Amino acid sequence: MLLTLSLIGILLSILLIYFNSRKYPETIYLGIFFLLISLYGFHQYALLYSKSVMLISILYMHITYLSYITGPAIYWYVRSVLTGHPGLKKSDIWHFVPMIIFFISAVPHFFLPWQDKVEIATGIVKDPNYLKMVKPTFLYEIFSLKVIYLSRPVLILAYTLWSAGLLIKVFSNRVKSRVLYGQRFMVLWLISLLSLIILLVTCHTVLLYKTFLTHDLVWFYTLNILQIVSIIGLFALLTLPFLFPAVLYGIPVCQNILNLPYREAEHPLRHNNNGNHNNIPHFKPDYLLAVGGKIEKCMSEAQPYLKHDFNLAQLSFMTSVPVHHLNYYFREVKKENFRDYRNKWRISYAKKLLLEGKASELTMETIGLFSGFTNRNTFLNAFKRVEGIAPSNFVMKKRPEKGD
Repeated sequence: MLLTLSLIGILLSILLIYFNSRKYPETIYLGIFFLLISLYGFHQYALLYSKSVMLISILYMHITYLSYITGPAIYWYVRSVLTGHPGLKKSDIWHFVPMIIFFISAVPHFFLPWQDKVEIATGIVKDPNYLKMVKPTFLYEIFSLKVIYLSRPVLILAYTLWSAGLLIKVFSNRVKSRVLYGQRFMVLWLISLLSLIILLVTCHTVLLYKTFLTHDLVWFYTLNILQIVSIIGLFALLTLPFLFPAVLYGIPVCQNILNLPYREAEHPLRHNNNGNHNNIPHFKPDYLLAVGGKIEKCMSEAQPYLKHDFNLAQLSFMTSVPVHHLNYYFREVKKENFRDYRNKWRISYAKKLLLEGKASELTMETIGLFSGFTNRNTFLNAFKRVEGIAPSNFVMKKRPEKGD
């Protein structure tokens, strides 16, 4: 089961990285996370279940150091989604420190003669408790085996809780919560992802801790309630993205797909004239101009406004412009909300139908439905608000112009 789940995870990570390497770079972090989780699971399978001297000789200590970047990977993913900045910062170098330390300590083992590695692997195959006797790096001389083994899941758990804290911070700030406005599936995805990681890593940590309490590694890989929950959690975690197909092909929530420079007050708070903090983002004019161009092109060519359920989230998906960027554009540049902007396009289409004489063939309710409105009253009210007159009066008013 562990082998199957690990292979599924590796496949999933390849899908994520392949479909998002260029267009949605923040999802690469998610792909790396799934890859590392899967490799860790495959490593566990090799050591405890495979009984393969060859496989253990190849894997033991050669990929272990990678597990220390699993936590930072999920943190970078969540941070990128919530802030819209997928790039790493100079300060992120500190996240690599544990991995670098473990890698350096493992270098001597990398250059061990193959026969010595086979001897270690043979001992592990005969008795998994042999792992407690092996000291492959100098870290095992400094720290206890319990500290080294527990450091990996504890680090992942700490980073996951940190990521959850970022999400909670966004929800607690009414202005910053606009990042996820209209993207309910995104909220559900992040909550589900972090919850499953916390469940899985917590079970794994407790399992390791109990194993060290009993001083017998056999307890770690025998079937028990923690093992069952861990397997179910891992299965749910690896299959979760398939329940959110948009994740596999990129989530246009916080991306700058236009590749134009913009500036957003993310960490340094801006101040207003009263000296109070203001977290409202600020974008460069060139970027806003490009956003407007993408919106206009989408609306005129694809005519998505004709769909009754067309909303801001769908516009974000079609234009690859983050929802909170669109909110800012409509509020600060267009000086109107998205609903009014969408209705203007619908009214324009309805006017075209009326001028073509469709009023003699279709009812006003049908014209409204064809234009994207959900019912007759909504259409009539929107038309009056935009044109100042009812659709029927608009037709009467335009008839003389035809005679001219």
